[in-house]
This record gives sequence, C-alpha cells and structure tokens, in this order.
Amino acid sequence: MPTSRSRRYRSLGTRAVPYAAIAPAAVLFAAFFATPIGFAIYMSLRGVHVKGLGLDPHARVEKWVGTRNYSQALGDSELWHGVLRTLAYGAFLLPVMLGLALLFALLLDSARARLTRFARLAIFLPYAVPVVIASLLWGFLYLPTVSPFQPLFHFLGVPMPDVLSNSTILFSVANVGIWGGTGYNMIVIYTSLTALPADVYEAAKLDGCSEIALAVRVKIPMVAPALVLTGLFSIIATLQVFSEPTTLMPITKTISSTWTPLMKIYNDAFGRNDLYEAAAEAVVVAVMMLVLSFSLLRVVNKRAFGDN
Repeated sequence: MPTSRSRRYRSLGTRAVPYAAIAPAAVLFAAFFATPIGFAIYMSLRGVHVKGLGLDPHARVEKWVGTRNYSQALGDSELWHGVLRTLAYGAFLLPVMLGLALLFALLLDSARARLTRFARLAIFLPYAVPVVIASLLWGFLYLPTVSPFQPLFHFLGVPMPDVLSNSTILFSVANVGIWGGTGYNMIVIYTSLTALPADVYEAAKLDGCSEIALAVRVKIPMVAPALVLTGLFSIIATLQVFSEPTTLMPITKTISSTWTPLMKIYNDAFGRNDLYEAAAEAVVVAVMMLVLSFSLLRVVNKRAFGDN
C-alpha cells in the first residue's frame, strides 16, 4: 500500500507535468519576447546627458528622463506622416490581397476546377520567395532602363510609365506585398473551405443554388473565422511594413528613410544613433498596432458572429 508521503509526491508530480510541458515555451517567450519589450520600455525612459563639451567619453552620462522621449516621439511630424502613409498603404493592400485570396480559394473549391494542385502551388509559390528578393525582382521590373517591358513599350511607341513616381509609389510598394501575401491567405481560406461538410453543399444544390449563389450565401459566411484570422494577421503584417520600401529605396528618390514608422525607428536608432527616442517611438507604434488590431478584431467578430 502506498504511504501518504508517496501519494503526496505522486500528486505533486502529476500537478507539475503541465508546468514542465510549457516551461520551454515560457522560457523562450520570456527571453525573446517579454525581455526585449521590457528593455525597450526601460530605454524609452532614459536619455543621455552631456557634460561640458562632451569631448571626454565619461562626459556622456545616461540618466532617467521620464516621458521626454515620448513627448518628442508624439510631436514628431515625420513619424505621423509615416503612420498615415502606412494606413493608406494598408487601405489599398488589404482589400485587394484578401479579395484575391478569397476569389482564388473559391475558384479552386469549385466543382468545375481543374488542375487544382498545380494552381495551388502556382498561387502559393510567391509567398516562398523572401521579401527582399521579391522586392529586388519587382524593382528591376519597375526601372525603365532594365525592365523587360521596356522593349514592348518602345515597340508600341509610348514611353514606359514611371511607377516609382510620387503618385504611384504607394501602389508599387503595395503590389509587392499583394504578390507575396495572396498565396498564403488563399491556402488558409481554401483549407477552411475543404473542411466544410459536404452535406451543406448537397442541401444547397438541392435547393437550386448555382455556383455563385453557393459561394456567396454558403461558403463565404461559413469561412468567416478564416477570413477574420487572415485579416488580423494581414493587418499586423501591414503595419510592420519595412522590407519592401527599404529594398526599393536605393532605386528611387520617392522613398525616404522615414517612409514608414519602422523605417523611421530604424533610422533614428542606427542612423542618428538615438536609441532612446527610437525605443519610445517603437513603444508608441506597438501600442497603436495593439489598439488598432484588437479594435478591428472586435468589430469584425461582432459583425461576423453577432453579439454573444
């Protein structure tokens, strides 16, 4: 018969199993997520005080400055111009990218679809191309001097349009994101479509639903959770746009080093060597992203699933 002490140890070991299972994830979360966030907040509340002429290395002293960096960040017009530019970028990219992803998923799920495996691979393949490589490829296509489309426009007798001008640069950068992100979102939505019960389709067809009516009235409402998921992830990725404009920046004068908020933060941290203000800007942008993401998620959930 087990003693009371052995039963107590066994019970303690049983209760410790879940904590042991999540310990690796908790350690990684603390080391690579929570700690950097905490350090960024700490840095945002610090600053450098220079004594005298600042020629002596010891004359630069780090000290507590409170919310001074946040005041400077919130009053920086370049940061807010980048925020507005990013919102305009997202307002164009998100509907087009998610609309194409939904359209492709519905077409692949259609009963008349052919070569679906090849089509899925072809649509998803751009997502496998790294963002920097994709931006370079599109940059060469945009430049009239090296673009393979230049001979075609020359043959037609018209100049190749400058898609890197001030009026079109936003759409040119968004095009890179649309090209790379549509396939991933399509796979998520298509997987959700294939998981729907076949009885629902059969019942709708018996009621006389056409393919278009079946897609609009049955399929789209039933994959609303997948649409919410892809929309939320796309919003977060859009607000963090950095690689595409940074890669295209050397080939055009219309993209500055502060074109997006993340580019502004990077430039302040490593261009101006002001890590403290950059940390405050990073915290401000993170809070805005958090508020916007959860606000949109709440609104979409209410419209998709109703108030519960």
